[in-house]
Amino acid sequence: MRVPDPNTDPHTAPYGESGRVLISPAGEIDVSTVHPLRASLDQCLRDGVRTVDVDLSAVTFCDCRCLGVLLSSWWRITAAGGTLTLHHPPPVLVRMIGITRSGYLLGDRPAPGLPAGLGGAL
Repeated sequence: MRVPDPNTDPHTAPYGESGRVLISPAGEIDVSTVHPLRASLDQCLRDGVRTVDVDLSAVTFCDCRCLGVLLSSWWRITAAGGTLTLHHPPPVLVRMIGITRSGYLLGDRPAPGLPAGLGGAL
């Protein structure tokens, strides 16, 4: 069994109403450390969690791989009828979100419609 690393393994805890989870990664999230975040988000889907909040206040750096995991998880959770919202993202992530026009992750712009393959109607 692997011992969790507090610098790379996100802390996941249920809170609030049933079916809601807070994920709190810390440190740097890049190509070599994004896997625990992806695993936590995947586990939420497998467990039927439909409201996921990701608190990024302890994240010191993230790269485009982190954004890719957050975007793909957002699509899958939304397609399952849930929500994924980011809180307190680091400046570099805010910049990437602005460039990619994915502000719906922060709740500051309307989310795009889901493609038909993900449960949306085109």
